Amino acid sequence: MTDLGLGSSIDIGLTLMALVALETVLSADNAVALAALVQPLPTPQQQQKALNWGLVVALVLRIALLLTATWVVQFWQFQVAGALYLLWLVGKHFWLQLQPDPATPPNSKPSSTFWHIIPLIAFTDLAFSLDSVTTAVAVTDRLWLVLTGCLIGVVTLRFLAGLFVRWLEEFVYLQDAAYLTIFSVGLKLLGKAIQPELVPPDWTVLAMVTILFTWGFSKRSVELVSEDATSIVPEQMHLD
Repeated sequence: MTDLGLGSSIDIGLTLMALVALETVLSADNAVALAALVQPLPTPQQQQKALNWGLVVALVLRIALLLTATWVVQFWQFQVAGALYLLWLVGKHFWLQLQPDPATPPNSKPSSTFWHIIPLIAFTDLAFSLDSVTTAVAVTDRLWLVLTGCLIGVVTLRFLAGLFVRWLEEFVYLQDAAYLTIFSVGLKLLGKAIQPELVPPDWTVLAMVTILFTWGFSKRSVELVSEDATSIVPEQMHLD
């Protein structure tokens, strides 16, 4: 009886570790996408607050998706809707970039309201979660384990998104890399719904995201670099 209980505990622990690993790996592209959504807000405090509230709503939607996952996977229309939503976000971002307002300074952030961003965060996370939730349900039929993994995944996502919010200010190409990541996820989701046998393996998508992240982190903002340089000058003068 003791051995049976120990074996069951080990099985539960390994399953939970697998779910947490799954959520963590899939959180990177999701996190940079959510960070890009809150970047237009004017202050860091509003950005962090929008992430907090947006992910609370996202957690509720994830739980609802988990509870109905076996029903949702029967309808390809959900995946198509999620894919089209992600592609719409990407199209909107690059369309606005192609049509700058002459009266707006080139480095200024576009205006966006706090309560407009929150549902964008929630629905973007939901679209990203369509694949991970169905995979998690396939890993185990223990609902409480899946919910625990989901909760840990949202906490990890919040931490990563907070980091990316800061990095988006520091690196020139990271925002475009974030939206191109959303584009790749949207295309994969659309292909999976329409022609599943033509969808590339997960490692190719992961490789593409890695390349996009590498490009995104390849150039720091000139303003931040100059600020760092000026902060070092007085110390050098003092040493001389």
